[in-house]
Amino acid sequence: MEIIDFLFNTYAGLGCLIGGGLIISLIACVIMERRTRKTFVDRPAGEDDWSLFDDDDDEDED
Repeated sequence: MEIIDFLFNTYAGLGCLIGGGLIISLIACVIMERRTRKTFVDRPAGEDDWSLFDDDDDEDED
């Protein structure tokens, strides 16, 4: 019962809960992203696809 009191009744405990939830979510996202990339590895990139590291300089030149 002391662990429950610590987790839900103190600021440090709430911080641990939030931090743990963020870490678990981040790990789950990385695992799902890797599985998705393995599944769709043969899919060619389309014109509507975007990338986080896409260089937009070529669109600005008119």
